[in-house]
Order: sequence, then C-alpha cells, then structure tokens
Amino acid sequence: MENTTNDYSHIIGWGFDADPTNEPTHPMKKYTGDDHKRLNYERSVQQPLTVEILHSNERPNITAVFGTSTPPSGLSGSIRRYAFKHSENEYLHWLPLLLADRVNVVEGIVDDLKRGHIPNIFAEKGWKAKWKHNPKGLALKVATGVALTALVFFRPKKSKAKKA
Repeated sequence: MENTTNDYSHIIGWGFDADPTNEPTHPMKKYTGDDHKRLNYERSVQQPLTVEILHSNERPNITAVFGTSTPPSGLSGSIRRYAFKHSENEYLHWLPLLLADRVNVVEGIVDDLKRGHIPNIFAEKGWKAKWKHNPKGLALKVATGVALTALVFFRPKKSKAKKA
C-alpha cells in the first residue's frame, strides 16, 4: 500500500528539527527561519584553473576554491585519475586513492635521489620520537619489517624434480 499523504510520522526521527525549541542550539541561537534559506546562496567567484583538478564525478562542477600545490602527476596521478572515474561510495574510488598515496611516497623518494638529495627516512618517519617514547614498539616494527623482507628475498626456491 502506497502512502500518498504527506504524513511521515511513521519514519523514526522525521521532523525532529521542525520545533525550534527542540534544536540543540536553543536558546543560544535565535530562530529566524533562515536555516532553510541557506540553499539559495550566491556562489563565490570561481578560482581560476591553472592545473589539473580532480573532482568527484557526483558533482557537476568543481568547488569554488581548491588546492593547486600538488597536481596529479606520474603513476600516482594516473591511479588518481582512475579513482575519480568511480563514485565515492565504491571501493574502486577509495582503494586506488590509498594506493596512489603509497606510490606517491616512492615517487617522492626517487625524485629526491634524482636531485642528489638523500632522504633521511629515519627522521621523516618520526623514528627518533618513537625510539624515545616507545622503543619496544619501534623494535617490534623494525624486526617485523626485517623478517618480512627476509622472507620475500630469501625464501627457498622450489627445486624442479628431474624426470627419469
């Protein structure tokens, strides 16, 4: 049976904001009814596009203001472009963005090395503070990393049985 009336009282929580005295900011905020008019606002002046900006495919246009310090580039940029082809409620949006962040770290290290700068990974990862405040945790983390690296590089090779 379809509900054709405007009675939504069967929906839990429906209309909870209809009574201004039931609002969390009452009586500090004087109720004027303007809260319902905020959808009709004048859009800010659009920031000029000087670099490639990735934005959600769920929005018709980009926001009025956005960051331009790190435009997408390299392999991580390609992964980000792929991610923004998908809806924000899908894993195909968020997981590639997480991967792109990790790839971007490696790209940054390679870029540093190309410029002749050797990155101080110990300092940049905050290991000095970890050593000072949580030496056991740091030791466990380093030991786990060494063990996993050793497993990858020194795993026994499967020997091929000779056929007679």
